[in-house]
Amino acid sequence: MHRIFTTSFASVYPHYVNKVERKGRTKAELDQVIEWLTGYDEAGL
Repeated sequence: MHRIFTTSFASVYPHYVNKVERKGRTKAELDQVIEWLTGYDEAGL
């Protein structure tokens, strides 16, 4: 099985936060995009 299928979202989320903050965006904006893409709410993330 490919590594991407066994990687948990919790392990990559901090990397996404670091990247968006480096690019001048906020964690709240990242959460909004992830919620829109996945259909999860804040509690589900």
